[in-house]
Amino acid sequence: MTQQTWRTAWAPGRVNLIGEHTDYQDGWCLPIAIGRGTTVKFRPSQDAISVITSDRFHEVVRVNTDTVSRAQIRGADSAAAYETGWGSSVVSLIAALRERGHEIAAIEAHVHSDVPLGSGLSSSASFMVALAMAFTDAADSPTSQLHGVELAHTAQRGEHINGVPCGIMDQMASVFGQEHNAVLIDCRSATTQLIPVPDSLGVVVIHSGLPRTLADSQYAQRRIACAAACERLGISALRDANLDEVADDPFARHVVTENRRVLTFVAALRANDPSALGSILNESHRSLADDFMVSTPELDTLCSLLNDAGAYGARLTGAGFGGCVVALADIEGAQVIADEAARRYQQLTKLQPLHFITAAAAGARFLANRE
Repeated sequence: MTQQTWRTAWAPGRVNLIGEHTDYQDGWCLPIAIGRGTTVKFRPSQDAISVITSDRFHEVVRVNTDTVSRAQIRGADSAAAYETGWGSSVVSLIAALRERGHEIAAIEAHVHSDVPLGSGLSSSASFMVALAMAFTDAADSPTSQLHGVELAHTAQRGEHINGVPCGIMDQMASVFGQEHNAVLIDCRSATTQLIPVPDSLGVVVIHSGLPRTLADSQYAQRRIACAAACERLGISALRDANLDEVADDPFARHVVTENRRVLTFVAALRANDPSALGSILNESHRSLADDFMVSTPELDTLCSLLNDAGAYGARLTGAGFGGCVVALADIEGAQVIADEAARRYQQLTKLQPLHFITAAAAGARFLANRE
């Protein structure tokens, strides 16, 4: 790649159809990549300084890629001490790339994203995946190319260094998404299986108007509680627990039953049984609200309104505490259902929802520049 050549890396966000808070317990989940994502237009820098701008943030990030390493983030599991603002994500990703032995080059880059922040649609994962592609591609070496499971794990490691203890689902969905298919992820083996989504189904996404952040929410506390349940049971992950063992532990009970729901949902997709799919979505939401306690009154209201408007079923998607809900509906009526639920929601809550119909999209890739 010559010094003047601009390249464009793109990575999608995702909406998780089913399988919430299962990925960090070696379980199963079933997301789809969506048509919204993060674009990184980049070229190699003339020196070791990466200069990165963004449509979303005013600060210009300037980082010496030769000096960033995991050790220089002061031994803490956070990049905040090294760089402030959104630059901490950039520094954390560079540290992850270095830590995992990937060859990178400094870049000039501009970042654009149309994934709403704090929505539960993986804006951060899509950013980390696209930026990792840019840094390694700029090195212009056969050994620097980063893709597949290693790309997902490196992006996840960047999140961890940045203080976000996320599972692997978001990055895997962004990397392995495919049109017309959901991605069944076995989070223990980091393997995927494509599950066709019938064309007759519309996927409705509505942002509640309440943002959420993994770093500032109770997400970490839920992870700690699940780890404590594993220690009590003498197992490495709740994937290995049975329902009787966790019957009196609501947090663990959610994870065990949610894993079952993922596999049942896959069977219902293959059978093209929308009624069963809707019932499973509703069951998942009740479990997230009552057992895992990550819903909010606003998310509960949105799900109820979507069901009242004619959706097959609805649930919160993402970690909870705000963000989005997802529903399935007949494709012919999906837009009307979404419009009605959003209108009623705004009337009841005075919040401004963002809603759209989506379909399974292709995963991370390089785009042809139109210049």
